Amino acid sequence: MNDGYFPADSVIRRVGNRSVLMLGGPRALLLQAAHPLVAAGIVDHSQFAAEPWKRLARTMTALYTIVFGTRDEADRVGAIVQAVHASVRGRLREDVGAFDAGTPYAADDPEPMLWVHGTLVDTGIAMHEAYIGPLDRREREAFYREMSVVARVFGVPASVLPRTLVDFAEFRRALLAEDRLAVGADARAVAATVLDPPAPLPLRPGLRALALAGVALLPEDLQELYGLRLDPARRAMLAAGRGSLRRLALPRVLPGVWSRHGSGLPLRLLDALS
Repeated sequence: MNDGYFPADSVIRRVGNRSVLMLGGPRALLLQAAHPLVAAGIVDHSQFAAEPWKRLARTMTALYTIVFGTRDEADRVGAIVQAVHASVRGRLREDVGAFDAGTPYAADDPEPMLWVHGTLVDTGIAMHEAYIGPLDRREREAFYREMSVVARVFGVPASVLPRTLVDFAEFRRALLAEDRLAVGADARAVAATVLDPPAPLPLRPGLRALALAGVALLPEDLQELYGLRLDPARRAMLAAGRGSLRRLALPRVLPGVWSRHGSGLPLRLLDALS
């Protein structure tokens, strides 16, 4: 019997049932920081520069609990995330795009919340299609609808959620057209950490390659905002690497935590990371 928000055959569980989605962390973080209000919150209210993986682990633990846990467990995680967001407030230190210095931000404002949610949707689809295989239009829309349930558990008001994936794409285009996606000092600081993450020396080459793979999967307009367009040779090299990884039998790491330990372990981990 499944007492979670999603049945076993849901697209969101199928997409989430591959640990390769963890590799989308650098891409998602770059997308998130392209919104000046989100970037300011990341810089001002997290230890992203010293511990970038802690933020990713917290996000992924919360997401996977909602997708694979019971409704009670999902709702508890949602309450933890909403409590954290309630304390993330501040003001921009500089003019960035359409936003003037001094503009207030809050993590629970609808537009930043919707943008962060959308980066998780977009990255989930992009990573699945790059490393595992394509999703057809029906599957993509089903994934979007199911991720909208996740968004509501995280506290995104249902009234601001675009009805379809196509509608969300229009939202992103509107943000770009209105200069509400722009790269300032905070986003550049986030990008510097993503592209050269603090890690033991032996791990740095692999982490840098992972970051470049994330850059290669960014939409071209977002690459241009960061000034991170890759040359054709490097793009071809990364594409070849994705083909090799796609042929691997990718383990199902995070979902397996629930089957081996129940949700108590992920929830304790989330409490520790909060």
